[in-house]
Amino acid sequence: MRKKVILLTILLLVTLTATALAAKLSFKADRQYFDFSTGLHVLSGNVQIEIGTRTITAGEARVNLATMEVWASGGVTVIQNDLFFTGDTVYVYAKDSAEISGGVVLTRSDLKISADSVDYNWRTKTAVFRGNVQVSQNGIVWSAATVTYNVKTNTIL
Repeated sequence: MRKKVILLTILLLVTLTATALAAKLSFKADRQYFDFSTGLHVLSGNVQIEIGTRTITAGEARVNLATMEVWASGGVTVIQNDLFFTGDTVYVYAKDSAEISGGVVLTRSDLKISADSVDYNWRTKTAVFRGNVQVSQNGIVWSAATVTYNVKTNTIL
């Protein structure tokens, strides 16, 4: 029985370590503290959060390391490779999605999309822009209520 408990404990530790290393989340800010009542790290001033290959900058943020969630506001940027999103606020669930709102702008080498909000799915690589969407691509500018953009194929769907 004791061997089974030890084996199970080792297996659990290995699994949790592999999960934690799969998408490492780190952060820095001018001021930070841990709020024991909410279980969140509270950051303010020159916030920089890194989740794998993604970088989020903001004026302030709250981070839950257990669930890999980030809530940020104040001059938000979300950067991954050649993608550059800006907005007023962002909610990021590190493994799946980012929801950016308030004057959202996506810039890429030949593309600029602005909107009231965007939902970006990390897994499917699609961004759904909503509200006052304006697209500028290869010198052509047009507007729509909603636009879906595939980041991987660089196409508007």
